[in-house]
Amino acid sequence: MIPLLLILLPFVAGILSFFVKSDNGGKQLALFFSIATLAVMLLGLCVFNQSAYHHFDVSWLVSLGSRFTIGLDGMGKMLCLLTAISFPIIIAATYNNKYKSSNNFYALLLLTQAGLMGVFVAMDGLLFYFFWELALIPVYFLCSQWGGEKRIAVTFKFFIYTFIGSLLMLVGLLFLYYKTPQHSFAIKDLYNLHLAASEQNFAFWLFFIAFAIKMPIFPFHTWQPDAYEQSPTAVTMVLSGIMVKMGIFAVLRWLIPIFPDAAAKYGQLIIILSIIGIIYASLIAIKQDDVKRLIAYSSIAHIGLMCAAIFTMNSIGLKGVMLQMFSHGINVIGLWIIADAIEQQLGTRKFSELGGLAQKAPTLAILLVVLAFANIALPLTNAFIGEFLMFNGLFQYNVYFAAIAGVGIILAAVYTLNMVQKVLYGNTTTITENAVEISGNIKWMLAFVTIMILVFGVYPQPMIDLTKDTVQALIK
Repeated sequence: MIPLLLILLPFVAGILSFFVKSDNGGKQLALFFSIATLAVMLLGLCVFNQSAYHHFDVSWLVSLGSRFTIGLDGMGKMLCLLTAISFPIIIAATYNNKYKSSNNFYALLLLTQAGLMGVFVAMDGLLFYFFWELALIPVYFLCSQWGGEKRIAVTFKFFIYTFIGSLLMLVGLLFLYYKTPQHSFAIKDLYNLHLAASEQNFAFWLFFIAFAIKMPIFPFHTWQPDAYEQSPTAVTMVLSGIMVKMGIFAVLRWLIPIFPDAAAKYGQLIIILSIIGIIYASLIAIKQDDVKRLIAYSSIAHIGLMCAAIFTMNSIGLKGVMLQMFSHGINVIGLWIIADAIEQQLGTRKFSELGGLAQKAPTLAILLVVLAFANIALPLTNAFIGEFLMFNGLFQYNVYFAAIAGVGIILAAVYTLNMVQKVLYGNTTTITENAVEISGNIKWMLAFVTIMILVFGVYPQPMIDLTKDTVQALIK
């Protein structure tokens, strides 16, 4: 019942929010139900941790060979935990932001959470596709209605990319459905398929392109910086902190187990594309004058490393990916909170207009420095262990690939520390002269993020233990 509650709580709350009339009612409902969803997730991990509580299976579309089968394995638990933690942080940190028709805004945000939870627990191909779309569709409306000045063009581009990816995935699912002897979408039946080499190669690319767009990796990334820049920051946090993990998760849950031979055949090509993305995105990040766009390109570089580590197909690299999915989600949400706090107070995100904030907001300065260290994977931060394991796995696969990807560490230090210097230090400008300390809710959320960075930086073992069975199953 735990996975069912993880879907139902935000879904029901999202539907109810549409009917809330007061400006604060939808916001309060969203915060309450997001905390309730987190409580259910923690109960599932700590109290009701028997397998019987983590699976749910009922008839759904029987005539189509699809059942409503959901369950939590180690990777699913980790990503549902990330989702459950992230939404209360996002809502609380942006609590003072004003949105027109705020009840609709929070309703769509909660429906997105329900879709994300469904993606991470689905054990049926058609059900997975249903939740994949449920997570994406509310984001179109969130971006197009509450985004920036260029939101319509950017949302249209986002829609085209994701629509093409979804269409390719649907074609691939139907192809697999007709290849199963009993015409089934069940994950066990799809895993047991014995496809010819040509069939694997064909279907592999249908799925991979859909997942690569969502991650995104080079050259399927061009929608991402614009979408991150133009979306409301709360939506950007969901996109970069959680939604990109849908693509990585899907590669690990569906792509590699169903098409192992094709994954081995094309793995090196995908690693090369991922490494190109790391260097390319990092170089562009260095040239940015906008906080949002810098974080967006930084995210592309981090996701590129995760994708490269996946296709090394060794256990140490996969352990690093599992850790980094969680760590990157927490860290990038923290960076977005700071970017939003600066923009809400000062009305700008441009480095050229900022400076000297450490004099006016010392708490913000301390928290930004911690997040910057986590972004460059400094030892004792949560990102260090994951990146170390991923580079170790890449080194075992190919020394030269690891060396080239390693340049991304240096470039990450350059653009991240450059951001810190331009935002926090130097003389104040006419814009930052009247800056004040960050408000209480933002301060508390950033403090919570900082605690997680340090705790999992010192002791990452619980997350390694949580996902070790998934890693072993993938290697087998």
